[in-house]
Amino acid sequence: MKCVGMQYMEAVRRLKASGFQPKRSLYLSFVPDEEIGGHDGLEKLAQSDVFKNMNVDIVLDEGLASPNENYRLFYGERMPWWLVIKATGAPGHGAKLYDNSAIENLFKSIESIRRFRASQFDLVKAGLKGEGEVISVNMAFLKAGTPSPTGFVMNLQPSEAETGFDIRIPPTVNAEFLEKRIAEEWAPASRNMSFEFKQKGSTQDYRGRPLITATDRSNPWWALLVEAIKKANGKIGKPEIFPAATDSLYFRQQGLRAIGFSPMANTPVLLHDHNEDGVWKYLSLRNNCRKPSLMASLLGPWL
Repeated sequence: MKCVGMQYMEAVRRLKASGFQPKRSLYLSFVPDEEIGGHDGLEKLAQSDVFKNMNVDIVLDEGLASPNENYRLFYGERMPWWLVIKATGAPGHGAKLYDNSAIENLFKSIESIRRFRASQFDLVKAGLKGEGEVISVNMAFLKAGTPSPTGFVMNLQPSEAETGFDIRIPPTVNAEFLEKRIAEEWAPASRNMSFEFKQKGSTQDYRGRPLITATDRSNPWWALLVEAIKKANGKIGKPEIFPAATDSLYFRQQGLRAIGFSPMANTPVLLHDHNEDGVWKYLSLRNNCRKPSLMASLLGPWL
């Protein structure tokens, strides 16, 4: 977030230097732990009396870089479900063939999950849905085997095996069907399977509404943002659901409007990739101070 944070600070500096006087208060928040859920960061801030006294009506949070000329605007995000599935079974000699071993049961679940993942990914590949509109499932770890001083015991089938998945669920889908599929197909008790969620985000706010921000005339802030981008000679792509999770979820859970936006067009997306820091170096070399200038022109109409 170095690049986006610097853009905001430089935008505010330029507004102040120009003598701009806002009608509303602008708050910049720098909080920890977003990558591990934000529970000791933004979640606590959003639930505090300090935040309530701010009387916030609109929030801007991180978006994504765009590899083309269109800036990307995000009106929602997928919720993370971090699922761990465990299988148990009778241990046995490595040469023995028998049913319902821990590994066999886990492989059946992995194959079922793989087919579901492929069905979702096919929708994206065919251009029928955006990445943020489908349920993604990606394996995070696979754990099995009996350790030995040199690695693992190779002639022993283990009695336990487990795997973990990072699942992302759009706020536009009914999550109940996925919970049912996990219990009945991916980790059924009938195959000596069990499961738990290390994290399980809700796709609804405190009123039971989907965690999305309106992108029509009912949201005056959206119209102001779009107008400001166009005035700065920027182009806008189709509004999207953010494919991962951000701190915006804690604002939307309270019914507040939140928009994800990082003014970085014609910029490679290196989120959590090799050379992630290269994004800011790329921006600095290629675009110089273009981004803070654009950010300042966007914040002005809101204030």
